[in-house]
Amino acid sequence: MDFIINLLVTAAVILLLSYALSSVHVKSFWTALWVAFLTAILTATIGWLLGGLLNLVTFFLLEAIVGLIVTALMLKLVDMMVSNFKLDGFLPAIIIAVAVAIALAIVGWLRGENDEEYAKLDEKPRTEQVYQQA
Repeated sequence: MDFIINLLVTAAVILLLSYALSSVHVKSFWTALWVAFLTAILTATIGWLLGGLLNLVTFFLLEAIVGLIVTALMLKLVDMMVSNFKLDGFLPAIIIAVAVAIALAIVGWLRGENDEEYAKLDEKPRTEQVYQQA
């Protein structure tokens, strides 16, 4: 279910940015959804390898920036593959990658995806529980 929500959010961001930026051209929502799907598949395969290599070069210090660059590169690759989607330059791809990352972070926060991890941080360690019972 998370994958479908992420695809819909990504497609919506791409479509909104096509109206906001003159250098992004998308024919319809279905094209934006197809672009989101292809970008996700390419980022999970080719982007994963490329990101791993780039992270080795930067010694994992710039992992978020490398992730944005890899996503932008995959968007440019999808631009070459889909005829109804056009990006004029690399800057619109970077803008879309940043906007999608922000939108997905907001959706994740609204859905409470990290609440369980924060709840574990509030728990007392097992040793403190044992000492308090004695």
